[in-house]
Amino acid sequence: MTYSLAELCICAAAEAFRGDGEYMVTSIGLVPRLAASLAKSTFEPGLMMTEGEAYLVSEPVPVGPRGDYKPKIEGLMTYERVFDIVNRGMRHAMVTPVQLDRYGQMNISIVGDYDKPKTALLGVRGYPGNTINNSNSMFVPSHDARTFVDGEVDMVGGIGYNSARWPGGKQPRYLDLRRIVSNLAVMDFGGPDHAIQVISLHPGVTFDQVQENTGFELAKADEIGTTVAPTDDQLEVLSRLDPHEMRATVFKGNPTGAAE
Repeated sequence: MTYSLAELCICAAAEAFRGDGEYMVTSIGLVPRLAASLAKSTFEPGLMMTEGEAYLVSEPVPVGPRGDYKPKIEGLMTYERVFDIVNRGMRHAMVTPVQLDRYGQMNISIVGDYDKPKTALLGVRGYPGNTINNSNSMFVPSHDARTFVDGEVDMVGGIGYNSARWPGGKQPRYLDLRRIVSNLAVMDFGGPDHAIQVISLHPGVTFDQVQENTGFELAKADEIGTTVAPTDDQLEVLSRLDPHEMRATVFKGNPTGAAE
């Protein structure tokens, strides 16, 4: 079966939402959006998503130009309702940080010294409130030591399992970092003291290769598997969710997911 690296990552990222039930999903970026949409279309039909609308939709809206497609609206989702859900810890966000450290702290604000940064980016946006109040997962398209950094990220925008950064020194009630999917592996926070651990390697990738591209020591799951290949059914669903094959642009050259 032929599948791309992007399709492998999408299917692996969809697993982050397994068991969520009637949670609101915020998926930022193409791979997170397709991952959440795939999960809703297959094993988690109760997921609540807006897909860029001001309404909840009963089925994921395909990405790209919609043509004659009309979103299937099932309820109003105002900003007020969004923040009510956020404050109750009933949302799962999947994001793409610019930097990530051993604690799971995320940065999309600046790169370099805070007073004289090399690069100024988006600011912290919704990351502080998201990470304090909601479950979070991540997609990282380029697994390297510039993204998975040694020490702390240059600007802590998203809180993680570093107690020195917790408000009042207490772990936020809804702090819940779930899964990281990169172009090399799938990781979670199931290591000692919530350490990031590798749970599966993409086909053709070794643990040493992942470690060499990470700025801190990674933990190993008791059994590290190979990331599960997309099924024919999943690929068929993805063809409907992404009819214009925008997923082929995620990685340069659209490499195969079964690397040698």
